Amino acid sequence: MKTCIVTGGASGIGLATTRVLHDEGWKVAVFDRDERALHEGARENSATVETANVSWHRVDITDEASVLAMVAEIAARDGGIAGLVNSAGVGIAKRFFDTGADDMRRMFEVNVVGSFIVGKAVAETMRDAGRGGAIVNLTSTAGQRGNLERSAYGSAKAAVIVLTQTMAVELASLGIRVNAVSPGPVATPLVDAMHTPEMRARWTALTPQHRYAEPHEIAHAIAFLLDAERASFITGHVLDVDGGLMAAGLME
Repeated sequence: MKTCIVTGGASGIGLATTRVLHDEGWKVAVFDRDERALHEGARENSATVETANVSWHRVDITDEASVLAMVAEIAARDGGIAGLVNSAGVGIAKRFFDTGADDMRRMFEVNVVGSFIVGKAVAETMRDAGRGGAIVNLTSTAGQRGNLERSAYGSAKAAVIVLTQTMAVELASLGIRVNAVSPGPVATPLVDAMHTPEMRARWTALTPQHRYAEPHEIAHAIAFLLDAERASFITGHVLDVDGGLMAAGLME
């Protein structure tokens, strides 16, 4: 049974991904810094998820020493790591003039530096094992277009795209594929905190499918990109899972 680490795996897209990967036969190690969310995730999933195949770990992805120690522990426990989903992230909705340097630093520290720290640690174990693997980073449509109130968040998610592409280029010779999933509006706690009712109505109107995604819809796309057979020749790609948002022009 192959092991995949899912950061931010105790809520939202990360939790949905944990469930989907478990159902597809993965052993999942959940990383999350929110201890309450970890306990809730473990409790809620105990009835449907075989606990022996899902482990829950309190990890702050910006703490490099902790990440290195936990990745090494999981690799030793399971005989290697075959997949990583960098789902942990933070968001902010502020106009440009209201955004401070600390806001920008926080968006980059978690969304970019955190993804880099975990990605590098896991890629090193994949390299040393010599069996390759797959990494999926979470970006956003906000990282591909200029949107209101997204100067900090959008800039960080754009950086995740370039990080993904660079990793894909440099790690390809090791048999490690690196891709990104770019969700549009999704019904998650993070999005709920960022989208006012007025903004929600506007996003719904701008999306051709005229709705928000459910977390499991993003999770299935992530699982596809992790699959060594179905996605074997896909690397450096950004997969939009956005209900048509990025394709939209004039609509009905």
